[in-house]
Amino acid sequence: MAKIILDNIAHTYEPNESNPIFALKEMSLSWADGGRYALLGPSGCGKTTMLNIMSGLVNPSHGKVFFDEREVTSMITEERNIAQVFQFPVIYGTMTVFENLAFPLKCRQFPEDQIERKVKEVAEILNLQDYLNNRAKGLTADQKQLISLGRGLVREDVAAILMDEPLTVIDPDLKFRLRRKLKEINDKYKTTLIYVTHDQNEAMTFADNIIVMDQGEVVQAGSPKDLFERPQTTFVGYFIGSPAMNLYECSASSKNEISIGANSFKVQTNINNSNSENLKLGIRSEYITVENEHSDNSLEADVIEVEDFGNYKLVTASFDSFKIKAKVKRELDIPSEKVILKLPAEHCCIYEDNKLI
Repeated sequence: MAKIILDNIAHTYEPNESNPIFALKEMSLSWADGGRYALLGPSGCGKTTMLNIMSGLVNPSHGKVFFDEREVTSMITEERNIAQVFQFPVIYGTMTVFENLAFPLKCRQFPEDQIERKVKEVAEILNLQDYLNNRAKGLTADQKQLISLGRGLVREDVAAILMDEPLTVIDPDLKFRLRRKLKEINDKYKTTLIYVTHDQNEAMTFADNIIVMDQGEVVQAGSPKDLFERPQTTFVGYFIGSPAMNLYECSASSKNEISIGANSFKVQTNINNSNSENLKLGIRSEYITVENEHSDNSLEADVIEVEDFGNYKLVTASFDSFKIKAKVKRELDIPSEKVILKLPAEHCCIYEDNKLI
């Protein structure tokens, strides 16, 4: 295992252009030894480029890469002692499942008894124990991906396991169980795991720390709780959560009060020093409550739709020219026409030029 440090890393695939587009804009990040991370963002945001720089498949245009105190920027993948799992399975079809899982250990001349023990242990984790003597080419797509994943897990000596959307071809129930197993492996072996995904649910249920990317930049890094409760940008607020964070253009009324149309709301952010006209209020639908009467920070809205999701109801309503969504308890009776909604001040986030203040 290793602490991985990216020092002023940046990368462009157009190094000879006079004004190149950077797939990865300059940044510095460190990944703790034994940590469990997710790289999260939409397609094309730079996640895979960053992962490939760590693995050695891509040499960065600028900056340096360190594993612990050793610089590895110019080292090839084989010299970095990492395991990488790709989106689609990379296996040897003519080999048995056992031979595929054992291959990384055989290449490093591990003792036969250690290979036998480790392969069986990983096969049990991935529910492949009944297929160890089967040739890999006859297995299903998700079983083949499990083999590919197993080849990364079978080695205990790796600096890190880098996973690029490894569960894409695996059915949802198995995805859930595998994420849980990966967490158990991380807890047991303290292997550094870095998991690339565009799926917020995968990231939030897998990682202790999530790095959110957009257009080649890291826009926020933190725990799932941090990203949900205090998104640092409107992009994170919109990208994380289902439904997305409610966001409204607003204006400052006083030190701790903003206005949205004809409605005023108290907030716990000091907005006296704001010079921007680009202010927005953000609040999660989970924090909005349905009230029986008006009070501070409440508004009256016209009910558009009430959706029953089994364990909660999602109320969509409108006030002035805005839509608002609130998650409420399933057993709560929602009026058919008008509803009073409260936006608690402690959960109101204020953004200036799309950044939290």
